[in-house]
Amino acid sequence: MNEFNVDRAQYAVESFFRRIPAGILIVGGVLVFLLVFFTPWVQVGAGQRGVVMNFGAVQDQVLDEGLHLKIPVMQDVILMDVKVQKVETDAAAASADLQDVSSRVALNYHVVPDKANVVYQKIGIEFRERIIDPAILEVVKAVTAKYTAEELITKRPAVSEAMRLALMERLIENNIAVDAFSIVIFSFSKVFTEAIEAKQTAEQLALKAKRDLDRIRIEAEQKITAAKAEAESLRLQKANISPDLLELRKIEANMKAIDKWDGVLPQVTGGGAVPLIGLGDMNRKN
Repeated sequence: MNEFNVDRAQYAVESFFRRIPAGILIVGGVLVFLLVFFTPWVQVGAGQRGVVMNFGAVQDQVLDEGLHLKIPVMQDVILMDVKVQKVETDAAAASADLQDVSSRVALNYHVVPDKANVVYQKIGIEFRERIIDPAILEVVKAVTAKYTAEELITKRPAVSEAMRLALMERLIENNIAVDAFSIVIFSFSKVFTEAIEAKQTAEQLALKAKRDLDRIRIEAEQKITAAKAEAESLRLQKANISPDLLELRKIEANMKAIDKWDGVLPQVTGGGAVPLIGLGDMNRKN
């Protein structure tokens, strides 16, 4: 049953082609050949632009993303990437105080989409090797030479901004836009690094010594202030002492002595130079 259906389908197809004129079949075959081998369309992907060329000559037209028709043989379309791209470059330079500086910088950039045809015509697709890397090296050397090695560390944001602005001005002339720029690392010679560490250690020791001196000075001032306060207190107390106050203190002392007295008078006998006190108590005891 299946073989019968297959034979019927094959017979129907053969009958259909027999009814079509031979000329139409030839034209159809030619069209299929042209579509397969010459591809009269081009697809521009996301983040790309199409540079149209007529017999190798770059045209003003730039194709946006999507599907576009082209004339086979006559026209060709070159796809240019206009997405943001990143490049890291190592650069050696000298600071204003003639210190050797090794830098690694990172740059984010993209081709200006509407100028993709101009970039392709003047530079080609190897614009990184021809334009970007040399520009980075030159800008890093030029900006580094304006700062001392110490300033490259302490003023790093300002140095990075100066390099970014210089690169932006230089690359936009070639229709390449700068999106971001950063200094990944600064490295110096071993001798300079050791000198910086020694200077920092000395500054820390000097700061500690200054703090110790300030602490000692403050403690001494506190002691002097306390001594002055004590002396002033004694002076005031002495100034308040008067004959009436002395008499009052004597009376208070006598009152305390009376409070402690048990009511027994001392006994004194003998008329000689050494009196005998309390002999009556001793006789009673005997």
